[in-house]
Amino acid sequence: MAQTRFLDTARRVIRAEADALNLLADSLDGSISDAVDLILNAQGRVIVSGIGKSGHIARKISATLASTGTPAYFVHPAEASHGDLGMVTNGDVVLAISNSGEAPELANLLSYTQRFGIPLIGITSKPSSTLATHCDITLLMPKQPEACGTGVVPTTSTTMTLALGDALAVALMEHRAFTAENFRAFHPGGKLGAQLAQVGDLMHKGDAVPLSGEDTPMSDTLLTISQKGFGVVGVLDDNGYLTGIVTDGDLRRSMAGLLDLTAGQVMTRDPRTIHPDALAEEALNVMQGSKITCLFVVDPNGSRNVVGILHIHDCLRAGVV
Repeated sequence: MAQTRFLDTARRVIRAEADALNLLADSLDGSISDAVDLILNAQGRVIVSGIGKSGHIARKISATLASTGTPAYFVHPAEASHGDLGMVTNGDVVLAISNSGEAPELANLLSYTQRFGIPLIGITSKPSSTLATHCDITLLMPKQPEACGTGVVPTTSTTMTLALGDALAVALMEHRAFTAENFRAFHPGGKLGAQLAQVGDLMHKGDAVPLSGEDTPMSDTLLTISQKGFGVVGVLDDNGYLTGIVTDGDLRRSMAGLLDLTAGQVMTRDPRTIHPDALAEEALNVMQGSKITCLFVVDPNGSRNVVGILHIHDCLRAGVV
């Protein structure tokens, strides 16, 4: 019985917040476009501030903005009153968050923006609040009951605020044509960093790459395979372009008279390759799909000039799965 009650509560909360998000989406007007334009034209950064639960949401919004191409940071409103207002400079834009619009901790920050002519964007649900009346642009959230049922726990309101911050960040990101490669530069660590790693970041290059000429005797080619440790060797034509690859399977198929042959006679032609700017995840999928352990990395201009080699273990060590 208790489990059923808990499940019903969880569903009620999520549905209430989902309804609020749909209402928020329908209620958006030109002010969201004005806010995006204001931030795009700013010479400085976006300073995001809020207190209590709004402060936690503000921290997340500032982090999302910063990681998607819009320089931003969080300023605690209480600390702002004790010196951190010096972090807010001409050219910046302030994004202040308060569901009620009456958080007293924001008072000094609001006064500071007016005194020095710093643009202010406010997120609130009260159009006549102190915050709304001080703002250059107000992003007004629809008044919806909190999902807690008592009306006192910030739940629905914080969900809408977070979604509104995400909407701002993505709109700015799309305008700047912010790519996965840009995001990788800001987020090199963790699972996301691994997913966005490029082949060129993980590949072996230079003398580490096992290469042989088409006319190279197999006796020398075997030494190269053994010394380089990849279990394969790339075979180059007279122009230095990759034309084939010698693998363990090729060796087994040519055991009879192997040492009397050349690399060009043993190799498998037109092996699978990849470009250095491809995602490592793509390379891993190719290797797993083809049941191979290595990919030669070639110049993306189509010349098949070898610039490196990638082993499946390189991807796994980097956390690419």
